[in-house]
Amino acid sequence: MDAKIKPEIDVIFDAETIAERIEVLAKDIAAKLPDDLLIIVVLKGSFVFAADLLRALDRAGMHPTVDFVTLSSYGTETRSSGTVNLARDISEDVRGRTVLIVDDILDTGRTLAFATDLMTARGAAAVHTCVLLDKHEKREVQIEADYAGFQVDDVFVVGYGIDMAHLFRGLPYIGMVRQT
Repeated sequence: MDAKIKPEIDVIFDAETIAERIEVLAKDIAAKLPDDLLIIVVLKGSFVFAADLLRALDRAGMHPTVDFVTLSSYGTETRSSGTVNLARDISEDVRGRTVLIVDDILDTGRTLAFATDLMTARGAAAVHTCVLLDKHEKREVQIEADYAGFQVDDVFVVGYGIDMAHLFRGLPYIGMVRQT
């Protein structure tokens, strides 16, 4: 993307709406999953969501262990390549543990399915999923998130950790990039 071109971005979910939804998600997770939960955060896009969710889980009385995995199917493109790459693996042992995979967007389903299958193959007792955004109409793999922040249409979104060619992660809201 040309650094001189600044796309127009329309706010879809403002910071307050996101914060309120995360509190609800955390209470729901805390009511249903064990306190010794292992949260695996899929980097890079979900780091802001995961940080706020972890703080909300703490307020809800949970104190989970956290680890990180870097998976990618987009790179610098705006469309998935169709192949999920494991760029950085977790360091925690998942055997016998209840795992919650936290990701930014569930669209084609490939990344979340890859992560879920990987944790199951490594012996996790149970694998649950939580995503900030669910683009259900883009699904190519049969998978649904156990916890989802918001349903979103098939539009290109940025902000709140989600990028476009490594830009716009720092926006405090989730916005739709206008197509020109």
